Amino acid sequence: MQKVELSILDWIQQNLRGEWLDTIMPVFTQFNDNGEIWIAMAVILFLLKKHRQAGLSVGAGLLVDLMVCNWTMKPLIGRVRPFMVNTAVELLVKAPSSASFPSGHTASSFAVVGALWAVKHPLWKPAAVVAALMAFSRLYLYVHWPTDILGGIVVGWLCGVLGAKIAAWGKAAFEKRKKT
Repeated sequence: MQKVELSILDWIQQNLRGEWLDTIMPVFTQFNDNGEIWIAMAVILFLLKKHRQAGLSVGAGLLVDLMVCNWTMKPLIGRVRPFMVNTAVELLVKAPSSASFPSGHTASSFAVVGALWAVKHPLWKPAAVVAALMAFSRLYLYVHWPTDILGGIVVGWLCGVLGAKIAAWGKAAFEKRKKT
């Protein structure tokens, strides 16, 4: 399987790599090194009364994702990154020190998409486009295997949907307590 994944990554390097994307991809991926773009979205949505539940859902989804992906799965699985296997590739970003599976950038991005989708917020579609580009950037930059990306999509989506359910439960509990 590793050979197949390396061939996909190498195809991207040989056929898509260019000066323009070499400039854009490292900057784009940096917007989510610590979830900044998605945390900002959660805060902005939360501050807008009409979108408060979406903001809570996104925030909860990101927290669930952090616990599941970064604190649990990555340390337990401990998968090496592709640039450690193919050392001939020149990285355009600082070499990540955490384990490879699942892709945290992808998981957090799809946690947002899953949360927004679960609350039927119209931003889920543009967020999905940004999330897909984020996932691709991780392949382009040679810091994740294709299966890391697939795992990040699934884990992130599920964490986002669970985050939305937790936010809905919290809202219901708060309103019930307010009435008594």
